[in-house]
Amino acid sequence: MSKGVSAGEYIMEDPREAMRLEAKVDAHAWVQKYLAHRVGAGAEVLSVGCGPGVILREVVALDKSIQATGVDISEDRIREAKQRHRGVEALNFVRGDSHAMEFPSNRFDLVYSRMLIEYLRNKEQAVREMVRVCRPGGTVLLQDLDGQLLWHYPEDAEMQRTSEKVVIALADTGFDPFVGRKLFSFAQRAGLEHIDVQVESYHLIAGVVGPEILKQWELKLEIAAPQLKKVLGSETAAREHAKRFLEYLRRPDTLTYSTVFTVSGKKPLQ
Repeated sequence: MSKGVSAGEYIMEDPREAMRLEAKVDAHAWVQKYLAHRVGAGAEVLSVGCGPGVILREVVALDKSIQATGVDISEDRIREAKQRHRGVEALNFVRGDSHAMEFPSNRFDLVYSRMLIEYLRNKEQAVREMVRVCRPGGTVLLQDLDGQLLWHYPEDAEMQRTSEKVVIALADTGFDPFVGRKLFSFAQRAGLEHIDVQVESYHLIAGVVGPEILKQWELKLEIAAPQLKKVLGSETAAREHAKRFLEYLRRPDTLTYSTVFTVSGKKPLQ
């Protein structure tokens, strides 16, 4: 891990994480549900933490007059996005830090982030930046998780203690599994008005986990293995925790879940 890079940013830098997140989302359905009614003809859209750009591709497909920009901290993801969407003139991808974006103020009609804020060291600064680059009267949309990896029943006391230990240790890096409930406050303090909040279930597994979801969890724990080893003190302990968690998901009597918050608001005209 390079100097100054948090654990959350390290996880994001792993190219497998971008692939994992892409596999989990139906980009067309997501855009239709959360963005289509917020994007008009001729709009300029900014995706903060854009990854390989699969959602932005669906955004520009809404209308040929829409222009969209994606910004991401990872050079590899920006390179992949440019290669994957080569020839789509309505799309532009740039490497940048969400805490200090190199865009002029008051530029974009819609600015959004999906599953980004949980990883950032200075979350409120990133939200303020998103508001800064949004035009007056434009919309900022934030979407992130709440309670991931932590809510289960029946309780496995040992698994719960270990999971909480990992979360506490990662707090210093900026990673926050309870950021979803905080987005409303972040939006308020950044000056947004007419704030709308949606809360939905996410990561819902009731009974035996399905094979595709199990693969995603196996990959997620594999990506997190270096941090688990660091927090738990050994590779063996990290492996045992991952094994225990996956065994829990395979049980027919268990339920695990988290929630996803979607918070949107308008930038004041003055």
